[in-house]
Amino acid sequence: MEEINNIEVTPCTESDYLKPLRVHYNQNGTKKSWDFMRTHDSVSVLIFNTSSHCFVLVKQFRPAVYMLVGPPVAAAQWASEVLEECGYDVPASKLKRITSYRSGVGVTGAKQTMFYAEVSDDNCVSAGGGEPKEGELIEVVKVPLHEAMTFAYDERIPKTMGVIFSFIWFHNNMSPKYKISTNV
Repeated sequence: MEEINNIEVTPCTESDYLKPLRVHYNQNGTKKSWDFMRTHDSVSVLIFNTSSHCFVLVKQFRPAVYMLVGPPVAAAQWASEVLEECGYDVPASKLKRITSYRSGVGVTGAKQTMFYAEVSDDNCVSAGGGEPKEGELIEVVKVPLHEAMTFAYDERIPKTMGVIFSFIWFHNNMSPKYKISTNV
């Protein structure tokens, strides 16, 4: 676990990633306003290793989450980053689109598209961990299939709603194929 200290929170007035906005509108004859952030849409990939029957996730420091609850656990982001972050060589053609949904609806309303990929130990070509020259500190985390739902509902482990949703999706759609209980 990395040590985080000397934290300073300052107003963000210029950012390439976040744009604070206020919308004014009428709803049923009542004037209202709402503050929100314009952000980029994103993607995530649920990676399941068929050799070891485990999910491959990344644990990466996200300051916004740390300021509220601690370091997050998040699913790997998109096909080209599966190799960089997790060490698995997965062609984009092997990604199965699960669905898109809105995240952060009260603040950003950004769209996240979730994919699923099956890998095996043969696809593992590096340790992953991101690009150190970009300052990334990424830990590859493996969650055994039989512990997935306990992991999903364990409130002591910070995680995105996408991780919880993806494990439930897998339980409902894929686990019968593997005839292994996901402990729901």
